[in-house]
Amino acid sequence: MAEKFHSFVVFAEMRTGSNFLETNLNAFGGISCHGEAFNPHFLGYPHNEPILGIDQKTRDRDPHLLLKAMRGNTARLSGFRYFHDHDPRVFDAIMDDPKCAKIILTRNPVDSYVSWKIAQETGQWKLTDVKAQKTAQAVFDAREFEAHLEALQAFQVTLLNRLQVSGQTAFYVAYDDLQSVGVMNGLARYLGVDETLDALDSNLKKQNPSPISAKVSNYDEMTAALSRLDRFDLTRTPNFEPRRGPNVPSYFAAAQAPLLYLPLRSAPRVEILQWLAALDGAGRGALCSKMTQKELREWKRDHPGHRSFTVIRHPLARAHDAFCRHILTTEKGSFVQLRKTMMRRYNMPLPAEGPDAGYGLAEHRAAFAAFLVWLKGNLAGQTAIRVDAAWCSQAQAIQGFGELCLPDRIIREEDMVQDLAALAASVGIADAPPPPLPDADQPFTLDAIYDDEIEKLGAQAYQRDYITFGFSAWR
Repeated sequence: MAEKFHSFVVFAEMRTGSNFLETNLNAFGGISCHGEAFNPHFLGYPHNEPILGIDQKTRDRDPHLLLKAMRGNTARLSGFRYFHDHDPRVFDAIMDDPKCAKIILTRNPVDSYVSWKIAQETGQWKLTDVKAQKTAQAVFDAREFEAHLEALQAFQVTLLNRLQVSGQTAFYVAYDDLQSVGVMNGLARYLGVDETLDALDSNLKKQNPSPISAKVSNYDEMTAALSRLDRFDLTRTPNFEPRRGPNVPSYFAAAQAPLLYLPLRSAPRVEILQWLAALDGAGRGALCSKMTQKELREWKRDHPGHRSFTVIRHPLARAHDAFCRHILTTEKGSFVQLRKTMMRRYNMPLPAEGPDAGYGLAEHRAAFAAFLVWLKGNLAGQTAIRVDAAWCSQAQAIQGFGELCLPDRIIREEDMVQDLAALAASVGIADAPPPPLPDADQPFTLDAIYDDEIEKLGAQAYQRDYITFGFSAWR
């Protein structure tokens, strides 16, 4: 039968009990854990002895050589401890290898933080005899702890996502589980080792057994600071939108100027293209468009000092543009089948053949309000209709750009006259013409139907954009 794993990794952090876990793993005859093998400051342990014939200099030059040596060790199942700030060059190789067993060790982040602060004070990172114990109290720093917590959580989310995407599972161990010989033997079985331990190693001692209230000098300040943390992330804006790709073919580059425009649907676009063409005194046809990713990279190489940009619009105005252009009308550019579904399934009060003489302001306001209500559900993944690029959140679209080309500048529509001039000046064009003004929405403008209820519906649908870009009420 083929071996279950050829190596293993213990994902842990400082002061989570990883030394104790390693000591007990090494008590199994068939397991060898080589410390923090990819710590950028030392090799395995602070004394920097070679691991499986690989010294620190060799590892620093090519860390994959050490990974290969561990995978090829047939005498024992070899592994190591990996913290979030260890050599990132090996992370993908570890995560993409299903034959590398993953062990994830966790501890209450407050406990690990306090333990870390005390170890910094005393200089004692391990304890083998109580007579050598050094004592101190930690001083809780709220900002420092929040940074500590954010780093831990971000790494745990990354681990979880990579395991899910690759279809792998990990063996999770909590700090309190480390005192269970049964859990340790279960971990050995997970690794494919048949041995068992009768008892745990007794050399390492718990350094700070006192309650946390006795270990922190400013305990009251700490409890007050922790009470302000949103443990359950209640203030987050849920995001159920489908991810969007970079959509490179939609980009436009100026004929000569080193400027690259990343358009957002239902935001100023035609006006920006006219401005971009006018920079070089060229027509729209001279703009470079429909590029592949390879052609985009070549364009960037050929235009040193290039700048990329996008223009965002207030979410409510953008929704109204998308509604008038694609949903309300039946003319060119409308989503005919989609509007029929909206009318039939979602009872949207749209004129069957498009706006006619009987379609007035009251009807327009009612139809747009219904669209905004539907839009909230659509963006939350609650409808059977696609989230079209014409009304997806601008935050999601720009995040998609970021897979390949984050814009250097995100310009707001109301600021684009001065900001586009400044952008042109940054690439040496001092006399850039102003962009033309966008055409008014038809058959009615947003201004004609705007009120507090319309604003509220827009803010509910586009909460993410309002928060991400700091939009206030449209008027």
